[in-house]
Amino acid sequence: MASPILPSPAVSGVALPEAAKPGSAGKAGGFSQALEEAIEKVDRFQQEASQTVQRFLSGESEEVHSTVLATQRAELSLDLFLQVRNKVVQAYQEVMRMQL
Repeated sequence: MASPILPSPAVSGVALPEAAKPGSAGKAGGFSQALEEAIEKVDRFQQEASQTVQRFLSGESEEVHSTVLATQRAELSLDLFLQVRNKVVQAYQEVMRMQL
């Protein structure tokens, strides 16, 4: 059986949660753990962006490009999370429409 193609953490810049890695499908709580890790990661990016903006506005040593990168990373992670959530909800609704 061929292994699934996964994005390289070096390319995507975001490591996969433990539950999403190959060979972890049989672990109990895999989906809920992956969801929890994703939420924590999005929250961490949001907090880092907020801190970076605060340091920039207060005149500390933050540079403009690092501030913009942090805010864009936070925005993109939230957008990605929302798109994945929408796909999960669509899949659930599709399963619920199936007739037995």
